[in-house]
Amino acid sequence: MKKRLFLFVPCLIFATILFGQETEKPTSGKQIVQSVELPASTSTWDFPQGIRGIGDPRPLDESKTDIVRYWLFLPMSYEEQAELDGTPLLLFLHGAGERGNESGAEIAKVKIHGPPRLLDTPEFAAKCPCVVVSPQCKNGFAWSPAQLMLLLDHIEKNYKIDKNRIYVTGLSMGGFGTWMCLNESPKRFAAAAPICGGAKPEWAEKLTDAPIWVFHGDKDTVVVPALSQIMAENIQKAGSKKILLTIYEGVGHDSWTQTYNNQLLYDWMFRQSFSQ
Repeated sequence: MKKRLFLFVPCLIFATILFGQETEKPTSGKQIVQSVELPASTSTWDFPQGIRGIGDPRPLDESKTDIVRYWLFLPMSYEEQAELDGTPLLLFLHGAGERGNESGAEIAKVKIHGPPRLLDTPEFAAKCPCVVVSPQCKNGFAWSPAQLMLLLDHIEKNYKIDKNRIYVTGLSMGGFGTWMCLNESPKRFAAAAPICGGAKPEWAEKLTDAPIWVFHGDKDTVVVPALSQIMAENIQKAGSKKILLTIYEGVGHDSWTQTYNNQLLYDWMFRQSFSQ
């Protein structure tokens, strides 16, 4: 027994070191890596055909699983809000360049842009009023809205979330993912901000109730701005009075930096609630 115990303890220590960041207990004001096992995504990103065609999301493969890793941020006010109506939640979806595998340091790529990058600055983290969930899409695949809904279910089960104030935003491939999430579950999101993305125009009929602020650069040659413009126009024609469109003059594909650096986006977003 002594010999076995001697061999076991170093292995346990090694496992703790190797996987410690995924088992760390969340604390307010800090981003940590967490993971959850979910049915496998089959959604692929057929670039550039996917940008031109914008195909329908594919179903999950229930016979397999993915280890979905994500950055989790709890706001400084989490405990206080949890005792009241719960905490708002923001789901952030990165672009194609930030995909990674199910383990290792590639999860750091999710912090290159957007809210997870800004949350590493004390000023932004201190004033962020919501839980922020920033998952990583696996290499060779695209965002699966069905899998993302299961991820949100997991978060809601384990944290006190205000279901009247759940938001989604993303850039490029994540902009497409944002539209897909809205189409998958339009009643789940109190507001959305897709950046340099696009969607199928026929989805517009389902998206007339959600406040949506769309962003794109007029010089974007990776994802043409017409995709955002057509979606905004169709949603407005379908009867929405809650659709906003910002087209930046002289801006290429990177329309996300100035968008996420603009406090007006967060002021607008966090005002939106189903309880209004």
